[in-house]
Amino acid sequence: MTNIIAIANQKGGVGKTSTAINLSASIAAAEYTTLLIDIDPQANSTHGLGLYDNDKTVYEVLIGNERLEDCIVNTYMPNLDILPSDIDLVGAEVEIVSFENREKLLREAIKEAEINYDYIIIDCPPSLSLLTLNALTAAD
Repeated sequence: MTNIIAIANQKGGVGKTSTAINLSASIAAAEYTTLLIDIDPQANSTHGLGLYDNDKTVYEVLIGNERLEDCIVNTYMPNLDILPSDIDLVGAEVEIVSFENREKLLREAIKEAEINYDYIIIDCPPSLSLLTLNALTAAD
């Protein structure tokens, strides 16, 4: 069974991204398959793992244009993958506000990929937004 953990706090600068990256890397180093989901439009987890200019991100997953599996990027570290983010995610909240079950979009998307991972870590934005609500709804 996959363990899904959301790292959230309404304040910025409290170590959410550092915790998410280091926890994900540590779990992967222990040889557990791990997916880090960056659901913060600032994309600090994505950049922290050295990824820039990604064509497919969590934005496309949330608005329904792509399947989660098609947006996952393998990292330089064995057992650690990432679903990257970028600044386009800022517009996702406006776009998904009218969607039915909008707070469960990430949870539904994760169901498809869950079988491939022991742990899924979600790095949240520094606000109580629809993005954070999606992460908290998806988490155990």
